[in-house]
Amino acid sequence: MVQCFLIHTVNPVSTLAPGESRVLYSRVFGPEEGALTGADSELGPEQKRLLRNEKVAVVARQVHSAVTQSREASGRVLVETVLGEELVALQEADSGVQRLGSGEPWAGERSALWLGVQSLAFTLVTEPHENLLLAEGTLKNITRHCLEHLRMLGTGSEVLLKSDRIDVLLHRLLPHGQLLFLNHRFTQSLEKELANYMAQ
Repeated sequence: MVQCFLIHTVNPVSTLAPGESRVLYSRVFGPEEGALTGADSELGPEQKRLLRNEKVAVVARQVHSAVTQSREASGRVLVETVLGEELVALQEADSGVQRLGSGEPWAGERSALWLGVQSLAFTLVTEPHENLLLAEGTLKNITRHCLEHLRMLGTGSEVLLKSDRIDVLLHRLLPHGQLLFLNHRFTQSLEKELANYMAQ
């Protein structure tokens, strides 16, 4: 099962300290009570929300660090992509998998798969026993739809204003946090359905 999906910044943002990342969108799947331990389970709704946001921020910082290291090691210079070249940006995206140990930030171990596309990172956190190839394919599919239909790489693109469309994408491609094996025919019908919805 997928624990969470998030979109966050990986390039410096003027209002953030160096090495910090701003979470633009996050979605946590599954019962949150299972993720709380001991004293945390007695927190009120607002404290639980803050704890969940902090856990997502920890993942964003760790992925930000991994993306930065990957880009520095590769030595490639990032070239800004113009509108309409989203698939090129996706093909040139940095990607990786990072193991999140027990307690950083969830009680058990997790795997974080990430794609660094220009100034954004798309991250999927899964349980350690999940099929990583299937999770990677799902992450690339979600990222492709976000880039193509929501124009997230364009200037002035407000991810926060498009959260309802991202929710629909996740509902179709990652229902209740479950990774799906998709055959060709089902994928085509899903693509049509999503394209019709996004065109509205």
